[in-house]
Order: sequence, then structure tokens, then C-alpha cells
Amino acid sequence: MEHKNGLEDYYVIRGRKKMRFGYTTGSCAAAACKGAVMMLLGHDRMDEVKLMTPKGIEICVLLEDIQETDHSVSCAVRKDAGDDPDTTDGILVYAKATRRSQPGILLDGGVGVGRVTRLGLSQKPGEAAINPVPRRMILKEAEDAAALFDYEGGLEIVISVPDGAEIAKKTFNPRLGIVDGISILGTTGIVEPMSEKALIESIRVEMQQHLAQGEEYLLITPGNYGAQYLKEHMELPFERNIKCSNYVGETIDMAVDMGVKGILFVSHIGKFVKVAAGIMNTHSHSADGRMEVIASNAIRSGGTLECAKEILEAGTTDEALDILVRYGLLERTMGEITKRIQYYLDHRSYEQIQLGAVIFSNVCGYLGETQAAEDLAGRIRRQEQELRKS
Repeated sequence: MEHKNGLEDYYVIRGRKKMRFGYTTGSCAAAACKGAVMMLLGHDRMDEVKLMTPKGIEICVLLEDIQETDHSVSCAVRKDAGDDPDTTDGILVYAKATRRSQPGILLDGGVGVGRVTRLGLSQKPGEAAINPVPRRMILKEAEDAAALFDYEGGLEIVISVPDGAEIAKKTFNPRLGIVDGISILGTTGIVEPMSEKALIESIRVEMQQHLAQGEEYLLITPGNYGAQYLKEHMELPFERNIKCSNYVGETIDMAVDMGVKGILFVSHIGKFVKVAAGIMNTHSHSADGRMEVIASNAIRSGGTLECAKEILEAGTTDEALDILVRYGLLERTMGEITKRIQYYLDHRSYEQIQLGAVIFSNVCGYLGETQAAEDLAGRIRRQEQELRKS
């Protein structure tokens, strides 16, 4: 009989496809902890446990690789990310529960759970990368199991992920200064397929860390093109850049909330030309309008109706740029576009922080920059000099 984990009726529709929910590494760790402590104190072997997640969904998970001694029990729960493209899908998350003579519960990370090395995260340097919500979940399960068996002694809980060090290379952890393993994550205990919340949260965490390291002016690129251009063509600290993906608006909102003083965006025109129309999520599913923005600003720059029509028929921004070059309108049109990018960046932040952008294409190279870009670049360079002195 097929095991049911309790998530069979939970899904989202993406592109007309039904996509299953899963559960986080935090839920795996908490469930494994529950199983280990229950078996340690109750002396009865268990094949599965139920866990109520912070989202209010109860899951039922199988316990694997159970190891028992007189003083400790270890078991594992296999991560199920549902239909989310998660690098941790299928890994085993272990919890080992050991009796202690001193009262209280100690929680730490073992093999494959990362160690924090920098300020700015929820954990202090030296601590295991077990985020606050999973930490509370794990401790609650240990406390509830101890209360169930009237156990008044102490417990040591160690969470480990044998494959964690290798998997961590594919995550944000190296950028965040988390070494030797993955983080135990999850604010709801549940994985929603291709969740935007998770991506935005990763940006928030990285931004928070940069602030904690003394960076008040941030260097942000939407993706790999921007990062590559920054590295090869700009005299700015490439290693400081944060990737914001499509979430320009959310990035600005978080920066304002955290007290950031300024952001310089470095972006391919294919992404940031949309910002010139006030589009703050640059994913094509949210909005496009690239050719419309370029065509309208070509007209503002003296372009003919024929020129605008050609741009509207273009398939890519590079093709549209070729048309502008042919009509002798590239520089003037980019001047109009960057003015509007500056306007909408300031509008999003209500001018509470300084914002600017440098725009390029892979074919034409540098295309232009907004009014505040040069000043922001100078501030970032001076900031880097001060940080290197300290």
C-alpha cells in the first residue's frame, strides 16, 4: 500500500499543470527529532510519525535508518519537495537524540549542516545553520515527547545531513558565509512549488547580511548577465553584488524597510527596459512591453512612425537596438529610457533612498545610466575602501 504523507490534496496550478506541495528540511528535522525522542524514551520502535507544521497542515512521514543504543536513538526522514525544483529533494535528514544527566535540551548541527561564519544571519557566527522556525519546531517536538513520558532529564539533539556539504555548493550558502553544509530551512514547514516567497526571502537574507557587514550602499544585478558585465566592465566590487532576479520592486521595498541608503542596479536592457514603464516584476509572465517602451521612446527622440513600427515587430531587444542604430537614434532613445527608469525607481521608493541603474546589452555593451548612477558608483567605491581598512 502506498504511503500517504497528508499532502495529496494540496497543490497549485502552474501553466495548466497540477504541482504537488512538499515539506521543508525543517519539517524533516522536526519529524526525525520526534521519532528519535519518542523511541529513546518510549522504547517502542516506530515506522512513521505525524507532524503539525506551522502552516496548519499535518504531515505523516516515514522514519528511515533507525539506529538504537541504550542512551541514544538516531533516525532519518527523507525530504519530499513535491514538484518544486529543490536541490534538497530526496535527501535524508537525521536527528540523533541522546540522554543527558543535566536538565534542558541542547540542539546542534552535525555532519552536513552548515556553520555560520558571518554576521547578519539569524544565527551567530559559529552556530549551526538551523533557522529560527525549524529550531522552534525541533525543540517543541523534543519537549512534547519528554512531557509525554514524564521525562525530567536532559536531551541532546543533533541534526545531520550526510549529503549536505555537497548539496550546499548548489545553494546560496557559500555566498552567505555558511560553510560545510546546507541550512535547515522553512517558515511554514511546507514547500509550495516554485514559490516566489522563497526566492524573495533569500534576497532579504542576503541583503540583511550585507548590511550587517557595514554596506549601506548596495550593488544589485538581476541575473547572470548583469553580474558578468559588472565583473568584466565596471570598476566596482563584483564580489559584493546581490542578485535580485525579477523582483526589482520587492528588492527596493526591503531595502527601504532595512534602512539601506542606496542601490545601484546593473542590468541587461532586456530586464530593465520594463522598469521604464513602471513594471517592477520583470518576469515575462508578469508583463512584457519591451518593444512598446523602446518604440515610444524612439518617437520621443524624434523617430518616425516607420521606425517605431519596425521596433514593434522586433523579436528581441538586441534587434530593436540595431534598428535604433540604423536610424541614428540609439543614444537619444536610451537617454529617454534611463530618465524614465530613474523616475519609476524613485516613485517605488518614494525617494526614501538613492537609486540608480547602469544599462547594457551583450551586443552593444554600455547603453546608458540614470541620473544617480555615477554618484552611487562613487559611494560604493568609497564604501569598499573603508570596509577594507576596517
